[in-house]
Amino acid sequence: MKLPRYRTGDAALDQVVAALVERTAGERDADLIFELIVTAVRLARDHADRGDLKMANAALKEMRYAFHVFEPYRAQRKVAIFGSARTQPDDPLYQQARRLARAVAARDWMVITGAGPGIMEAGIEGAGSDRAFGVSIRLPFEAATSQLVADDPKLVNFRYFFTRKVTFVKEADAFVLLPGGFGTLDEAFELLTLVQTGKAQPGPIVLLDTPGGTYWERWLAFVREELLAPHYVSDHDLGLLSVTDDVDTAVAQVTDFFRNYRSQRFVDGRLVLRLDHAPDNETLAALTDEFADIVRRGRLERVDPSPAERDDDDALDAERVAFWFNRHGWARLRELIERLNANPSTAS
Repeated sequence: MKLPRYRTGDAALDQVVAALVERTAGERDADLIFELIVTAVRLARDHADRGDLKMANAALKEMRYAFHVFEPYRAQRKVAIFGSARTQPDDPLYQQARRLARAVAARDWMVITGAGPGIMEAGIEGAGSDRAFGVSIRLPFEAATSQLVADDPKLVNFRYFFTRKVTFVKEADAFVLLPGGFGTLDEAFELLTLVQTGKAQPGPIVLLDTPGGTYWERWLAFVREELLAPHYVSDHDLGLLSVTDDVDTAVAQVTDFFRNYRSQRFVDGRLVLRLDHAPDNETLAALTDEFADIVRRGRLERVDPSPAERDDDDALDAERVAFWFNRHGWARLRELIERLNANPSTAS
């Protein structure tokens, strides 16, 4: 194999690592497997503290197992449901979460929850354990994993919040948050930060309450008064989320985002949006004008799958629109996706 630039610094040891990679992984992703092993060797050479090694070791093992659990379900759309572990089954919020999960499952989506009690258990109960993943965190002061998924092979237990959050964000296509405590608010702000900065794929973020509830309305008032007014965020950033007290509306906001849009990928510096149907040239010209602030140069245009996408067998049946994207405009990209969803006409 051709050795990557990132190496151990010992030529003989690099060859040993390369031989190990070729024996265990063959040619597939050999460069990345090589670098993973090199990182472990470098940690040893750095005389990393044992506590640091334990953290790195546990995090990598947790991520590996999560990848393994989710791999058979990659093609399935999934919605993550967040909310308080302390919500009781007789609380209207519990019933709201259960109805939401049942409704999305009926549309062939799967549900990811934190696997605990409260809103998490409501989500599993509504979807059914066969359509639910549990992403659990071990905490000394909260109840144990819900019995609905305690022995389910789709349960993943985490020690660290950060690896658990990576799994939620990586595996879910959409997010619905119900009222909760510090953890729920942390997840809400982190989700918005990741999507606003392009560190996560664009997707629906729905804040769901019960009719007459004030939790998210008051939270949104705080955001408008304390973040938007002094220009810490922009008007467009608020378009990354929606607030509702209606389950049907929440389900529509989750599923409609993917009624034409599928996914995105950067290829040779250009952003490629994969769609069921790309707009005609006249519509693309109009969208180029409308979104000139995020089209860095050139215009939106239909393209064929790139060699890199063909090598990866990456959504080759989808149609594609590509453009040079201004990476400061992730909130505006969300608006462009909504416009593409509203204009699913085929090319002339």
